Amino acid sequence: MKATKTLIASAIVAATLSAPAMAVEGLSANAAATSNYLWRGVTQSDDGAAVSGGIDYEASNGIYVGTWVSNVDFGDDTSYEMDFYGGYAGEVGDFSYDIGLIYYAYPDGDDLNFAEAALSVSYSFLTVGVSTMVYDDFADGAEDEMFYYFADAAFEVSEGLELGLHVGMSDGDTVEDWFGTSDYIDYNASLSKDGFTLMVSKTDLDDGNMDDLKAAITYSVDFDL
Repeated sequence: MKATKTLIASAIVAATLSAPAMAVEGLSANAAATSNYLWRGVTQSDDGAAVSGGIDYEASNGIYVGTWVSNVDFGDDTSYEMDFYGGYAGEVGDFSYDIGLIYYAYPDGDDLNFAEAALSVSYSFLTVGVSTMVYDDFADGAEDEMFYYFADAAFEVSEGLELGLHVGMSDGDTVEDWFGTSDYIDYNASLSKDGFTLMVSKTDLDDGNMDDLKAAITYSVDFDL
C-alpha cells in the first residue's frame, strides 16, 4: 500500500510556463502520465491511470531535495500521495553513490505515512541498493519494519533507445501485514525513448491478481526552472 494526481502535474507545468524567465541553476520540474502506477511491482492506482509531477533542486556539492505527487487508488478514501525527499549523491573513482531519505505522505489517508532511508551504488550500467523503513504512523501500534533490496541495469540498445532491467525483494513484517507473506520478489523490463517508456512487470505474490503480468506505458517530461 504505497503510492504516486490528476491536475497536479498540469498545475506545475502551467506555473512553470507563467513564471518569470529567470532560470535557477539546479532547479527542475517533472511531469508524467502513466497507464498504471506500479511501486515495487504492485499497482498503486488500482490498475488505472495516474498523473504525477514534482520539483527538484540539486546543489553543485551533491546535496539534493525534492517533492513529488501522484494520484492513487487503494479502494478507500485515499486519493493522492505526496513524497518529500533529500540526500547526497557523489562519486568515488568509477563508482557513484546516493544516500537519501524519503517520506511518503498520504494527506487524506488513514495512518498510512512512512519514511525510508536508502543507499545505492552504481558502476557502469549496474545499480544496486537497499532501503529500510525508519518511521511509520501505522495504526497497528507495532514496531514495523520493511527492507527493500534491488538491482537495476540499463543498456542503450540503439541510438536513444534504452533497455532497463530490474529485480527487487521486499522483506519484513510490514510486507507480511500488507500481503500475507514475509517477502516477495518483483521484476520488470522496460524500453524507453524520447520520454516514452513501455514496461512489463511481475511479482511472485500469490494474492488475487498481484502475480499477473502487468504492462504500463508512461510519458514523462523534465523542465529546467
